[in-house]
Amino acid sequence: MANYKRHFKQNNQNNNNNNNSGNKINNNNRFKGSKFWCDDKGNHVDCCFNHIIGLPLKGKEPKPIFDYEMQIYDALQERKVVWIKKATGLGITEFMLRYLAWLCVVGSARTGFGPAWKAVIVTGPNINLAVTLIKRFKELFRDFFTFEDKETVAQINGVTIEAYPSHHLDAFRGLTNVKFIFLDEADFFPKGQQRDARDVSERYIGKPGSDPYIAMVSTPNAPGGLFQSIEEEKAELSLYHRIALDYRRGLDRIYTQEVQS
Repeated sequence: MANYKRHFKQNNQNNNNNNNSGNKINNNNRFKGSKFWCDDKGNHVDCCFNHIIGLPLKGKEPKPIFDYEMQIYDALQERKVVWIKKATGLGITEFMLRYLAWLCVVGSARTGFGPAWKAVIVTGPNINLAVTLIKRFKELFRDFFTFEDKETVAQINGVTIEAYPSHHLDAFRGLTNVKFIFLDEADFFPKGQQRDARDVSERYIGKPGSDPYIAMVSTPNAPGGLFQSIEEEKAELSLYHRIALDYRRGLDRIYTQEVQS
C-alpha cells in the first residue's frame, strides 16, 4: 500500500516569511486562484497548489499527481457526483484530501461556493478513522496554519470540515451549506450503515445552499454491498459518474512492475 507523506521543496522553507500575521491562511494569498496541478511543468514556485504545499511521497520519493488522479479531478469538476472503485494503494484518499484542501483555499472565484461552507468526511465505524483523516488533512497545511480544533474537525479559511464515523451520522443530517461530501472506503461500512450514509449524502443534492460534490470511494468489499449495487445501476439512471481504477493504473507509477524470470 502506498505510504503517502509530504514532500517540501526548498522554496517552501520561506513560507513562514509570508505568514507573519497570526499564521492564518486568509492572510496568505499564495493559494488564491491557484491551479490544482501544473502538469509538473514550470519552475514550481507557486505554480500550483500541490507544489505550494508539497508533493506526496512514496517512501522517500516525491510523486506527482498522476493521470488517473487527474481523471478524478476532471470528473469532479464536470460531474460533481462520482463513484470510484479502486485498487489498494493508488493514493486516492490522499488525492481526495488534497482536492478538498484546494477547494478550501483557492477562493470563491474558482469554486463559486461563497463564504462559510461545510465539508463532511464519512469513515468506517471507528472514531480513530475519522481522527486520522482530519489529522492528515491538517498536515497538508502544517507549514501555513496552526489548527486549534478538536480531533474530528478542521476549520480553515472560513470552511468547516468534520469527519463522522458511519455509525454516528445523526449530526450529519440537517447541516446547511454543505458543499463537499467524501465517503472513504464506503464499501466496508456495515451493510445498514452503507445505505444510511448514501441516503444522507444524496439528500443534500439540490438542497438550497448545499448541492455538494459527492465522492464515494472504496476498494471493493463483499458481493451484494453498496459498491456492487451502484455498479449495477443503469448508467442513465445512476446519479454517479463511475470510475474503476484497477492495479494496472498504478504500474510504473505507484507500483513497480516485477520482472519474472
